[in-house]
Amino acid sequence: MNRRLAYLSLGSNVGDRAAHLRAGVEIVAGADAYRTSKVYESEPVGGVTQDDFWNMVLELDTTATPHELLERVRVAEDARGRTREVRWGPRTLDVDVLLVGDETSSDPEVLVPHPRMYERAFVLIPLAELAPALVDLRLLDALTQRVVVLDTLESLR
Repeated sequence: MNRRLAYLSLGSNVGDRAAHLRAGVEIVAGADAYRTSKVYESEPVGGVTQDDFWNMVLELDTTATPHELLERVRVAEDARGRTREVRWGPRTLDVDVLLVGDETSSDPEVLVPHPRMYERAFVLIPLAELAPALVDLRLLDALTQRVVVLDTLESLR
């Protein structure tokens, strides 16, 4: 299988957010080469009252398929104690597969490209940091969600 770039969004708003994100990057990246965006703080989406999220985007140079990446995502979320009690509720670690090269997937388990990525500032801003050609600046200008850059993952504790 050919190598290509894949992009995943990681977020956390419960417990040690930096530790959850670090572990998520390590587990999801596995042996693949990767880059990470800076970490951004954003308000929660979906109407559930909860703490702000720390979000970032992970870029992988990989041969993994969307389904293989989804398996890594599930391992990472389970390892960090992710529970799914409330839709769009608080999460120790939430990882979404955004893009996998030019592949598409219409499987409801892993829709690629991610169907809501273009509506979410907390996804588009860090994605634009890593891959500016993938994000239309007009989309960024139209978004109204609060997203504030914090720093690099390595610097956050």
